[in-house]
Amino acid sequence: MNKDFKSGFIAILGRPNVGKSTILNQMLDKKLAIVTSKAQTTRNRIQGIYTTDDVQMIFIDTPGIHKPKTELGNFMNQTAFSSLEGIDVVLFVVDGSEKMGPGDAFIVETLKKVKAPIILVVNKVDLLTEKEEVLKENIETYKTALDFSGGITLSASNGFNIDKLKDMIVERLDKGPMYYPEDQLLDQPERFVVAELIREKVLLTTKDEVPHSVAVKVESFKEKKNGLIEILADIIVERPSQKKIIIGKNGSKIKEIGTLARHDIVEFLNNKIYLELFVKVETDWRNKASRLKEYGYRADEV
Repeated sequence: MNKDFKSGFIAILGRPNVGKSTILNQMLDKKLAIVTSKAQTTRNRIQGIYTTDDVQMIFIDTPGIHKPKTELGNFMNQTAFSSLEGIDVVLFVVDGSEKMGPGDAFIVETLKKVKAPIILVVNKVDLLTEKEEVLKENIETYKTALDFSGGITLSASNGFNIDKLKDMIVERLDKGPMYYPEDQLLDQPERFVVAELIREKVLLTTKDEVPHSVAVKVESFKEKKNGLIEILADIIVERPSQKKIIIGKNGSKIKEIGTLARHDIVEFLNNKIYLELFVKVETDWRNKASRLKEYGYRADEV
């Protein structure tokens, strides 16, 4: 290993829907975190691992920090804030097309307690029409609120300045060990990613009809003798009306979800699969600790 090898943990923090998961996927050049236009898509702390001959960066994509209305919301905020413990660099991601709001200010107050270098990542600059004036005003507002280690404008959707951001992170890392094998991309089990890919397709295909009351639990993940991976998964919703929407007329919607999910799962696993989806109703599951734990949203110590 290179004697000057660097390594460290990088937290990606910000409000819901500012592009944190898209940034993670761009950093790794592989889809590990689900991405939709809906806020609060990410629910768990996802560690993506980027390794070269010179550096290993462990990215932690956190749920968007927001005002919680359920136990699931509380868990998501706790997960985001706990990710700041033992961090080497923080990426504070903001939407460059919007002015600093109460949610951003709340995060800034939390970041004032963080000792690690904090990089201001101004995302979605491709959405700006009058770029220079609006950007300058927004950036100055943030710089006045917090003493950042550095800043960068970004468009995660098209990869603009991603490599430059990587260089900025490397500059702020110290020499360190290789924490994970060089070919490992994620610290979560494969079935976690599979469940997330299915949940993404539910969110994408049902739009606003089935918002955040959806969970996905992979009940079975088995490799058969012929090499095919058999996956059986439950899509959990809170109301019978939502179940009806997900199934669709004559099963059309569940078939569409399965087709889209199958494509991404095959690409992720690099293996042929058999996927079967079921829809179940669990009333008010987002406020039940036992269900949150069962569906993977609550660690034993929470």
